[in-house]
Amino acid sequence: MISLTALLLPAAAAAVVIFFVSFVIHMVIQWHKPDYRRLPDEDGFAALVRKMGATPGQYMFPHCASPKDMQDPSFVRKQVDGPIGVLYLRPAGVQKLGPHLLRWVLYTLCVGLLAGYIARCTLGPGVDAMVVFRVVAGASWLAYAWQSPSDSIWKGKPWVVTFREMVDGLVYASITGAAFAWLWPS
Repeated sequence: MISLTALLLPAAAAAVVIFFVSFVIHMVIQWHKPDYRRLPDEDGFAALVRKMGATPGQYMFPHCASPKDMQDPSFVRKQVDGPIGVLYLRPAGVQKLGPHLLRWVLYTLCVGLLAGYIARCTLGPGVDAMVVFRVVAGASWLAYAWQSPSDSIWKGKPWVVTFREMVDGLVYASITGAAFAWLWPS
């Protein structure tokens, strides 16, 4: 049996490499630059949201309190007239990148540990590296990428954005699989 502590080194190695690769993807290549567009009247929109007093959270519009209300003619009219959307609001203030980056590193570490745990439960010591790679990369890809299609189906996220996120997830999963294949206990 492989000890749980033996999963820490490959998970940490993967998290470090993913941190730098994600920096290259987002800041150097800017693969996701077209994913976000500016609102036609951003200042007017922001002023309206402030005036409404919306607090940080997730909002859907038009909003329907119950399935029965979906038949209400005023709700149907709101859908026909549009817009329809999901809005995420963060707390006001200067957005500091550090806390987001720390949470990203912790998330990648958790994904690595969970994928490694799945491999630990299914594989023994000394297993062929390619087998370790496939199990860990497959489990990691589920964590990194497979929420995105659900967001496109239910929340209206553009499919091209989902595609790019799934490619990112495949890259991160491959890094995680490679780290575990390299450092798997013999």
